Amino acid sequence: MSTTKTVVSREEWTKARKELLAKERAFTHERDALSAARRALPAVKVDEPYVFQAAGGERTLAQLFDGKRQLVVYHFMFDPAWEQGCKSCSMIADGFDDAVVHLAARDTSLVAVSRAPLAKLEAFQRRMGWRFPWVSSANTDFNHDYHTTFLADEAGEYNYAPRSGTTAREMPGMSVFLRQGDDVLHAYSTYARGLDALMMPYTYLDLTPLGRQEDGLPFSMDWVRLHDSYGRE
Repeated sequence: MSTTKTVVSREEWTKARKELLAKERAFTHERDALSAARRALPAVKVDEPYVFQAAGGERTLAQLFDGKRQLVVYHFMFDPAWEQGCKSCSMIADGFDDAVVHLAARDTSLVAVSRAPLAKLEAFQRRMGWRFPWVSSANTDFNHDYHTTFLADEAGEYNYAPRSGTTAREMPGMSVFLRQGDDVLHAYSTYARGLDALMMPYTYLDLTPLGRQEDGLPFSMDWVRLHDSYGRE
């Protein structure tokens, strides 16, 4: 996109800004209505007895709630054969530590789940300086059941449609669960561009004149690096 800005008077700029503000306000109201519709979705009871490997021992899905009513699970791309986690997932995870305490104040826990063994997760977490809860689903079908892990010969479904154009075995996603009495309910999952709201650098870049600056890249997030790797190339 062009990097040349049209220069106008303060009065002309204010008029244009107010016109945009009207659109921003309409978008905010539409987003509020969409959030209400999301909250009104029905839920599915989780009957599968998932058991995760966590610091301190095994934990069931119900135990991941950590006494809270709601649980947000980020499906972090980390194949068991990899030595480090996905760069794009890592950009999202950079914001988890600060979010955890605020979510807890609203009866909600946040946990990352990956298929890599716990030792690899803990080593990478130390490297990144993260503290949020992160568990391994290596011995379960959890990520496969929630459509973020695929078998080698499986097309599968991603973002509620048959996959096409990719053979990747790991994909990102976020799932939300609710405790209702003794039951654990699956309330919501989102994938692909539905995860944009979790990417805080994008939120800032979308406010700037140059935006995300991804035109011409092999893929949209090709520029992203682990936060300790910028400037090393």
